[in-house]
Amino acid sequence: MTNATPDPDALVLLEAIVPHVVFDGWSPAAFSAAREEAAMDEARARALCPRGAVDLAVLFHREGDRRMAAALRTAATADMRIRDKVALAVRTRLEVAGDKEAVRRGTALFSLPHMAPEGAGLIWGTADAIWSALGDPSDDINWYTKRATLSAVYGSVVLYWLGDMSEGHAATHAFIDRRIDDVMRIEKAKAQIRGNRFLRPLTGPLEHLGSMVRAPSRMPASGLPGSWVSPRG
Repeated sequence: MTNATPDPDALVLLEAIVPHVVFDGWSPAAFSAAREEAAMDEARARALCPRGAVDLAVLFHREGDRRMAAALRTAATADMRIRDKVALAVRTRLEVAGDKEAVRRGTALFSLPHMAPEGAGLIWGTADAIWSALGDPSDDINWYTKRATLSAVYGSVVLYWLGDMSEGHAATHAFIDRRIDDVMRIEKAKAQIRGNRFLRPLTGPLEHLGSMVRAPSRMPASGLPGSWVSPRG
């Protein structure tokens, strides 16, 4: 399965499997139960999901990203600071995540050694979906650093959220704010380094490399195209 629009039959299987995941995890047993519940023959189900429940777990995560992006497109963010936009995006992603137990089971699945690279890729995909939905214009090394930083933030937020029993997940919202504040302090330090004529040469080669890798035909404009820091904070 890819980031392309999923086959409607795959979405039928996904809807059918979630109640079973609560008890059986993203397992062959849950996949079999979902297939039977959806009245889908095994050949068709396997054509859609060669790895069975694992592919549905991936789809479950990516559907959360799609729902988040759709919600952000209608959100009134024009007058918000960038850190507030990111916090809203992370909160929105949690709100559309679906059944918390299904997320918990998915976290366990993608924590397995042989699944960890794919799990990391899904978290990176979420970070990319957030920045893309927020209209991130960066095309230099910061395209990567922003997504790497947000991946770390989002990963820690999900683990916190899974254990959060506070009303309305108020504790998670406060945790999100603290994590983003930490990132903003790092970004401001980076901006100060770039603004220092003695230290800026140290960052030049990395930014040039990022420009060539991300968009060879485009050189970044002056200023800080990829920084979280903006004149409005």
